[in-house]
Amino acid sequence: MKEFDLESLAQFNGKEGHPCYIAHKGKVFDVSSSKLWNNGLHMKRHAAGHDLTIDIEAAPHGPEKLDLYAQVGVLKISTEAEENLPKALEALLERFPFLRRHPHPMLVHFPIAFTISPAIFYLLYLITDVNAFETTALYCLGAGILFSVPAILTGFLAWWINYQLRPMRPVLIKIVFSVLLVTISLAAFLLRIILPDMAGIVYLILLLVLIPVVSVIGWYGASLTFPLERK
Repeated sequence: MKEFDLESLAQFNGKEGHPCYIAHKGKVFDVSSSKLWNNGLHMKRHAAGHDLTIDIEAAPHGPEKLDLYAQVGVLKISTEAEENLPKALEALLERFPFLRRHPHPMLVHFPIAFTISPAIFYLLYLITDVNAFETTALYCLGAGILFSVPAILTGFLAWWINYQLRPMRPVLIKIVFSVLLVTISLAAFLLRIILPDMAGIVYLILLLVLIPVVSVIGWYGASLTFPLERK
Protein backbone atom coordinates (compact mmCIF):
# COMPACT_ATOMS: atom_id res chain seq x y z
CA MET A 1 0.00 0.00 0.00
CA LYS A 2 1.29 3.45 -0.90
CA GLU A 3 3.08 5.36 1.84
CA PHE A 4 2.49 9.10 2.27
CA ASP A 5 4.19 11.75 4.32
CA LEU A 6 2.57 15.10 5.16
CA GLU A 7 4.19 16.78 2.16
CA SER A 8 2.98 14.23 -0.40
CA LEU A 9 -0.45 14.04 1.25
CA ALA A 10 -0.85 17.80 0.84
CA GLN A 11 -0.87 17.38 -2.95
CA PHE A 12 -4.22 15.56 -2.75
CA ASN A 13 -6.21 18.54 -1.53
CA GLY A 14 -9.24 18.17 -3.81
CA LYS A 15 -8.48 21.35 -5.74
CA GLU A 16 -7.72 21.88 -9.45
CA GLY A 17 -8.76 18.32 -10.30
CA HIS A 18 -6.66 16.62 -7.64
CA PRO A 19 -8.15 13.75 -5.63
CA CYS A 20 -9.36 14.47 -2.11
CA TYR A 21 -7.38 12.49 0.49
CA ILE A 22 -7.49 12.72 4.28
CA ALA A 23 -5.58 10.83 6.95
CA HIS A 24 -6.76 9.37 10.25
CA LYS A 25 -4.56 7.45 12.67
CA GLY A 26 -2.03 6.55 10.02
CA LYS A 27 -4.54 5.54 7.35
CA VAL A 28 -5.15 7.61 4.20
CA PHE A 29 -8.65 7.65 2.70
CA ASP A 30 -9.97 8.87 -0.64
CA VAL A 31 -13.10 10.94 0.04
CA SER A 32 -13.30 12.45 -3.45
CA SER A 33 -16.72 10.88 -4.05
CA SER A 34 -18.30 12.63 -1.07
CA LYS A 35 -20.36 15.77 -1.69
CA LEU A 36 -19.41 16.83 1.83
CA TRP A 37 -15.83 17.35 0.63
CA ASN A 38 -16.58 19.67 -2.28
CA ASN A 39 -13.39 21.42 -3.45
CA GLY A 40 -11.46 19.68 -0.67
CA LEU A 41 -13.18 21.46 2.20
CA HIS A 42 -15.58 19.93 4.72
CA MET A 43 -17.97 22.20 6.64
CA LYS A 44 -15.84 25.17 5.51
CA ARG A 45 -13.37 24.16 8.19
CA HIS A 46 -11.51 20.90 7.55
CA ALA A 47 -9.20 20.85 4.53
CA ALA A 48 -8.25 17.75 2.57
CA GLY A 49 -4.60 16.87 2.12
CA HIS A 50 -3.98 16.85 5.87
CA ASP A 51 -3.81 14.50 8.82
CA LEU A 52 -7.22 15.06 10.42
CA THR A 53 -6.82 12.61 13.29
CA ILE A 54 -7.28 15.33 15.91
CA ASP A 55 -10.24 16.89 14.10
CA ILE A 56 -12.06 13.59 13.62
CA GLU A 57 -11.53 12.49 17.22
CA ALA A 58 -13.08 15.76 18.39
CA ALA A 59 -15.89 15.74 15.79
CA PRO A 60 -19.56 15.10 16.64
CA HIS A 61 -19.46 11.97 14.46
CA GLY A 62 -17.13 9.03 14.93
CA PRO A 63 -14.31 7.73 12.68
CA GLU A 64 -16.61 4.93 11.48
CA LYS A 65 -17.76 7.35 8.76
CA LEU A 66 -14.43 6.69 7.06
CA ASP A 67 -15.41 3.04 6.53
CA LEU A 68 -17.52 4.28 3.61
CA TYR A 69 -14.39 5.25 1.67
CA ALA A 70 -11.45 3.34 0.25
CA GLN A 71 -8.13 3.35 2.03
CA VAL A 72 -5.48 4.32 -0.50
CA GLY A 73 -2.39 4.30 1.66
CA VAL A 74 -0.74 4.81 5.01
CA LEU A 75 0.67 7.96 6.54
CA LYS A 76 4.19 8.07 7.87
CA ILE A 77 3.63 9.90 11.14
CA SER A 78 6.31 12.09 12.66
CA THR A 79 6.36 12.08 16.45
CA GLU A 80 8.65 15.09 16.71
CA ALA A 81 5.86 17.50 17.59
CA GLU A 82 4.36 15.23 20.24
CA GLU A 83 7.77 14.67 21.81
CA ASN A 84 7.98 18.39 22.52
CA LEU A 85 4.93 18.18 24.81
CA PRO A 86 5.16 17.25 28.49
CA LYS A 87 4.12 13.65 29.12
CA ALA A 88 1.31 14.70 31.46
CA LEU A 89 -0.11 16.99 28.77
CA GLU A 90 0.16 14.24 26.15
CA ALA A 91 -1.80 11.88 28.40
CA LEU A 92 -4.47 14.52 29.05
CA LEU A 93 -4.88 15.22 25.33
CA GLU A 94 -5.09 11.51 24.58
CA ARG A 95 -7.87 11.17 27.14
CA PHE A 96 -9.72 14.33 26.10
CA PRO A 97 -8.98 15.12 22.41
CA PHE A 98 -11.35 18.11 22.39
CA LEU A 99 -8.87 19.99 24.60
CA ARG A 100 -6.60 20.42 21.57
CA ARG A 101 -8.93 22.89 19.89
CA HIS A 102 -12.20 23.54 21.69
CA PRO A 103 -11.32 25.50 24.88
CA HIS A 104 -10.01 28.57 23.06
CA PRO A 105 -12.90 28.99 20.58
CA MET A 106 -15.28 28.48 23.49
CA LEU A 107 -13.66 31.06 25.78
CA VAL A 108 -13.06 33.85 23.26
CA HIS A 109 -16.76 34.67 23.07
CA PHE A 110 -16.66 36.16 26.57
CA PRO A 111 -13.94 38.82 26.07
CA ILE A 112 -15.41 39.68 22.67
CA ALA A 113 -18.85 40.34 24.15
CA PHE A 114 -17.56 42.11 27.24
CA THR A 115 -15.16 44.26 25.21
CA ILE A 116 -17.78 45.49 22.75
CA SER A 117 -20.43 46.09 25.42
CA PRO A 118 -18.76 48.93 27.42
CA ALA A 119 -18.89 51.44 24.56
CA ILE A 120 -22.53 50.60 23.85
CA PHE A 121 -23.61 51.00 27.47
CA TYR A 122 -21.57 54.17 27.93
CA LEU A 123 -23.19 55.72 24.85
CA LEU A 124 -26.59 54.78 26.28
CA TYR A 125 -25.57 56.54 29.49
CA LEU A 126 -24.63 59.69 27.58
CA ILE A 127 -27.94 59.61 25.69
CA THR A 128 -30.25 58.79 28.60
CA ASP A 129 -28.27 60.06 31.61
CA VAL A 130 -29.18 56.82 33.40
CA ASN A 131 -26.31 56.04 35.78
CA ALA A 132 -27.00 52.30 35.65
CA PHE A 133 -25.75 52.22 32.04
CA GLU A 134 -22.46 53.87 33.04
CA THR A 135 -21.98 51.40 35.87
CA THR A 136 -22.78 48.48 33.57
CA ALA A 137 -20.17 49.72 31.10
CA LEU A 138 -17.55 49.61 33.86
CA TYR A 139 -18.59 46.11 34.97
CA CYS A 140 -18.43 44.82 31.39
CA LEU A 141 -15.00 46.39 30.93
CA GLY A 142 -13.73 44.63 34.05
CA ALA A 143 -15.23 41.33 32.92
CA GLY A 144 -13.57 41.75 29.52
CA ILE A 145 -10.17 42.13 31.18
CA LEU A 146 -10.83 39.13 33.42
CA PHE A 147 -11.91 36.80 30.61
CA SER A 148 -9.09 37.94 28.32
CA VAL A 149 -6.59 36.09 30.50
CA PRO A 150 -7.91 32.51 30.00
CA ALA A 151 -8.73 33.30 26.36
CA ILE A 152 -5.13 34.33 25.67
CA LEU A 153 -3.67 31.41 27.63
CA THR A 154 -5.82 28.80 25.86
CA GLY A 155 -4.99 30.45 22.54
CA PHE A 156 -1.29 30.07 23.26
CA LEU A 157 -1.87 26.45 24.28
CA ALA A 158 -3.76 25.71 21.05
CA TRP A 159 -0.96 27.32 19.04
CA TRP A 160 1.63 25.23 20.86
CA ILE A 161 -0.24 21.92 20.56
CA ASN A 162 -1.58 22.20 17.02
CA TYR A 163 1.06 24.32 15.27
CA GLN A 164 4.17 23.79 17.45
CA LEU A 165 4.46 27.59 17.90
CA ARG A 166 5.28 28.05 14.22
CA PRO A 167 5.19 31.73 13.20
CA MET A 168 1.86 32.18 11.40
CA ARG A 169 0.57 35.52 10.19
CA PRO A 170 -2.96 35.19 11.69
CA VAL A 171 -1.54 34.08 15.05
CA LEU A 172 1.08 36.83 15.17
CA ILE A 173 -1.57 39.45 14.34
CA LYS A 174 -3.80 38.03 17.08
CA ILE A 175 -0.94 38.25 19.59
CA VAL A 176 -0.16 41.89 18.78
CA PHE A 177 -3.80 42.95 18.90
CA SER A 178 -4.45 40.93 22.06
CA VAL A 179 -1.67 42.80 23.85
CA LEU A 180 -3.13 46.04 22.52
CA LEU A 181 -6.62 45.01 23.66
CA VAL A 182 -5.55 44.27 27.24
CA THR A 183 -3.45 47.45 27.41
CA ILE A 184 -6.29 49.70 26.25
CA SER A 185 -8.80 47.91 28.46
CA LEU A 186 -6.61 48.32 31.54
CA ALA A 187 -5.94 51.97 30.71
CA ALA A 188 -9.66 52.69 30.39
CA PHE A 189 -10.51 50.74 33.55
CA LEU A 190 -7.85 52.45 35.68
CA LEU A 191 -8.76 55.86 34.27
CA ARG A 192 -12.38 55.35 35.26
CA ILE A 193 -11.50 54.02 38.74
CA ILE A 194 -8.72 56.45 39.67
CA LEU A 195 -9.90 59.62 37.91
CA PRO A 196 -13.65 59.22 37.40
CA ASP A 197 -14.30 62.96 37.18
CA MET A 198 -11.63 63.47 34.51
CA ALA A 199 -12.35 60.40 32.35
CA GLY A 200 -14.86 62.01 29.98
CA ILE A 201 -14.07 61.97 26.29
CA VAL A 202 -10.78 60.07 26.71
CA TYR A 203 -12.62 57.22 28.43
CA LEU A 204 -15.20 57.11 25.64
CA ILE A 205 -12.51 57.08 22.94
CA LEU A 206 -10.70 54.19 24.63
CA LEU A 207 -13.94 52.21 24.83
CA LEU A 208 -14.73 52.86 21.17
CA VAL A 209 -11.22 51.83 20.05
CA LEU A 210 -11.71 48.45 21.71
CA ILE A 211 -14.37 47.51 19.16
CA PRO A 212 -12.15 47.46 16.01
CA VAL A 213 -9.27 45.95 17.99
CA VAL A 214 -11.31 42.97 19.21
CA SER A 215 -12.90 42.67 15.75
CA VAL A 216 -9.47 42.16 14.17
CA ILE A 217 -8.66 39.48 16.75
CA GLY A 218 -11.97 37.75 16.09
CA TRP A 219 -11.57 37.90 12.32
CA TYR A 220 -8.13 36.28 12.26
CA GLY A 221 -9.18 33.73 14.87
CA ALA A 222 -12.16 32.77 12.73
CA SER A 223 -9.88 32.46 9.69
CA LEU A 224 -8.02 29.67 11.50
CA THR A 225 -11.16 27.87 12.67
CA PHE A 226 -13.21 28.42 9.51
CA PRO A 227 -10.74 29.11 6.67
CA LEU A 228 -12.08 31.09 3.73
CA GLU A 229 -12.45 29.05 0.57
CA ARG A 230 -10.20 30.53 -2.09
CA LYS A 231 -11.54 30.54 -5.63
